[in-house]
Amino acid sequence: MKKLFPVLFILVLVLAACGSNDSSNSEEKASSSGNETITYESEDGPVEVPADPQRVVVLSSYVGDLIDLDVPIVGADAWSMQNPRFEDALKDAEEVTEDDLEKIIELKPDLIIGLTGLKNLDKLKEIAPTVTFTYGKLNYLDQHVEIGKLVNKEDEAQAWADDFTKRATETGEQIKEKIGADATVSVVENFDKQLYVYGDNWGRGTEVLYQAMGLNMPEKVKEDALEAGYFALSTEVLPDYMGDYVIFSKFDDADTSVEDSESFQNTTAAKNNQVYEVDGNAFYFNDSNTLDYQLEFIKESFLGN
Repeated sequence: MKKLFPVLFILVLVLAACGSNDSSNSEEKASSSGNETITYESEDGPVEVPADPQRVVVLSSYVGDLIDLDVPIVGADAWSMQNPRFEDALKDAEEVTEDDLEKIIELKPDLIIGLTGLKNLDKLKEIAPTVTFTYGKLNYLDQHVEIGKLVNKEDEAQAWADDFTKRATETGEQIKEKIGADATVSVVENFDKQLYVYGDNWGRGTEVLYQAMGLNMPEKVKEDALEAGYFALSTEVLPDYMGDYVIFSKFDDADTSVEDSESFQNTTAAKNNQVYEVDGNAFYFNDSNTLDYQLEFIKESFLGN
């Protein structure tokens, strides 16, 4: 019995050491398995997402929001990748779509963001936590705040929204004082051999001009584009939709013949040099980063400073 006791004691110590090592290894695995998580209340219910996402794939129009919130992006949609203003932030990112499942797997994302109706949603959820938003369900400011909630930076997002509202309102008042309370402004785009005019929530500066600043939309634009968001039109009827001032969005490969047409040249905006041309790729979205750019462009165009 006396000989047996030391053997048992040594065995207990060995087992205890093994247990301690197992516990330590488990903690190391837990620590290295990823970030801490938070529960985000998405449109489809609660989703466990990283508290500090480091490898985000964005399959929609929210890249600029994430850039402003200093969230690393490893994959983005084609429109975002073509935006010259996002070039530096996306220099190490890959262009992807919801169909590029293998490519997305290779990017090892810890969060995927997209729009409602995303293809392969179930498969994307198997790769990483995936959250989708319905376009237009939230206004342009609340959408940024919601992105902030998703990436655990709500306070930063709200601070930007409050500051943007203040800056845009002040600039709008200055513009109205200069151009007159009754002056109208249109947002026209020439894309893929087709002209479009836009309502008040379709990017391209519309949120800034109409919602934040309260500038006037021409009646025909209001009739045909306000509810739908956009309206396709021909060169012949363009004058009916051109305001006293026009933000004219163009793309590098767009047909420029409309600008030489009599319909265009005879409008008030063209005659008075009140057509302000913008790069369509840079002016396209309504994320926080683009909204700041749009605000500065509009301010400089209308006020000259």
